[in-house]
Amino acid sequence: MARAPALPAGFELPLEPRLPRVGSVDAVAVEERAGTLAKRSIKREAKLVALDLAVRTIDLTTLEGADTPGKITALATKARRPDPSDATVPSVAALCVYPNLVPTAVERLRGSSVKVASVATAFPAGQAPIEIKVAEARWVIEQGADEVDMVIDRGAFLAGRYAKVYDEVVRVKEACGDAHLKVILETGELGSYDNVRRAALLAIAAGADFVKTSTGKISPAATLPVTLVLLEAVRDVYDETGRQVGVKAAGGVREAKQAVQYLVLVHETLGADWLTPELFRLGASSLLNDVLLQIRKEKTGRYQSPSYFTVD
Repeated sequence: MARAPALPAGFELPLEPRLPRVGSVDAVAVEERAGTLAKRSIKREAKLVALDLAVRTIDLTTLEGADTPGKITALATKARRPDPSDATVPSVAALCVYPNLVPTAVERLRGSSVKVASVATAFPAGQAPIEIKVAEARWVIEQGADEVDMVIDRGAFLAGRYAKVYDEVVRVKEACGDAHLKVILETGELGSYDNVRRAALLAIAAGADFVKTSTGKISPAATLPVTLVLLEAVRDVYDETGRQVGVKAAGGVREAKQAVQYLVLVHETLGADWLTPELFRLGASSLLNDVLLQIRKEKTGRYQSPSYFTVD
């Protein structure tokens, strides 16, 4: 077996045996492959299946300063029954909210298949003492959240303090217990595909159940090439260890066409086993309406007005 490349400067010795091979990313190849897969067409009979899957993988998200319990109640109703006139349209995967609104989401989604996800750990910057981050993650779990979306400390990562990033993910995962932990890398701030891969492998080695592209608060957020880098990191971990880790593309995915492109990317990189809400998510606020419009068009042959569905 070939010797793994040396770890970059800044990795502390205790991390070395825990990390998969870091390697490097061929930026030209990643962008070319992502661009090629984005052009792949889906046959008409498969499009409805893809749109249905897109709905089932959505984390319907609202992370605004003006969020209220009333808004969460309305979104929870939509998450359970996205199209009130069509019972065949599935529920979304989860409703993602701020910590203080978790109790409202839990109450409104009780008895449904929709998970309650909460951002935590000083979202979106991640600039807080670890004790506060752990306490916040533990609190949302105690309030009934099924999933926690934590942010890494990008300042620490970019300063080469990889062990700090690793240790924080470990401690937050411990606080989450059996709940799923999605680790947000904020890839738009990491500066290179190599850093994206390195951050993903750190998070996975520390116990992340999902690696997630972005908070949605900066640009660029999710892109096809960045998501491909995450998918390939997940594939490499699976090949080496047999462990399945999920991927969440979040931020900037607004149209059904984009959602289908991400599903194609997942299928061609990781296979059909990852085409499930347990292993792939799309974090979005406005995407759901466009997918519902496309579903209606496929079923009726006619486009509906955007006002047909509620504006979130």
